[in-house]
Amino acid sequence: MGKGLFITFEGADGCGKSTQMNLLARYLKDNGHEVVLTREPGAKGLGEKVREILLNYDGEVSDRCESFLFLADRAQNIDIIINPAVEEGKIVLCDRHIDSTVAYQGRGRGLDIERIKMLNDLAVNGRKPDLTFVFDIDVETSMKRVGKDKDRMESAGIEFQNRVRKGYLELAKQEPERIKVIDASKSIEEIHLSVVKLINSVL
Repeated sequence: MGKGLFITFEGADGCGKSTQMNLLARYLKDNGHEVVLTREPGAKGLGEKVREILLNYDGEVSDRCESFLFLADRAQNIDIIINPAVEEGKIVLCDRHIDSTVAYQGRGRGLDIERIKMLNDLAVNGRKPDLTFVFDIDVETSMKRVGKDKDRMESAGIEFQNRVRKGYLELAKQEPERIKVIDASKSIEEIHLSVVKLINSVL
């Protein structure tokens, strides 16, 4: 296949992106592709320790500190996992990436979005995903799916989550060629078929 692909999965907690990423991985493997799965925060190795801090630390975390922790994890993921795999011709599927930081820390926390984009670019050394899926669902439904056992990000409140959702939809309008919005209120199989149709157009 030559050079590989880098595909990211985005959306609110409870939107079903992780399920869809695993289904796509199986589909791609069944069709002869080498697939690498990763996530942010929490890529294998150092990222797992960063994830524990970001999602479960029970002390105060400043908004800027939170952003830098995500960015540090991202730089490690790009350099150690994503870039080498893509250069080897593999398809990398990543659960959350640059758009999460814009949506959550930019729109959600109210930090300067242009500055976040600049820092994102520094963290990934200029590499952007070839394709990004945003699984869109109303906040009330996503929170019901998450349930009562929420991590630090999931516990930020309805208004925060609504700002995050708007952030994702704004990004999709800004980059329609890269970012594809998928209705996550449909059945798992319907959503999977939409993902497969889009991925085949890229392959």
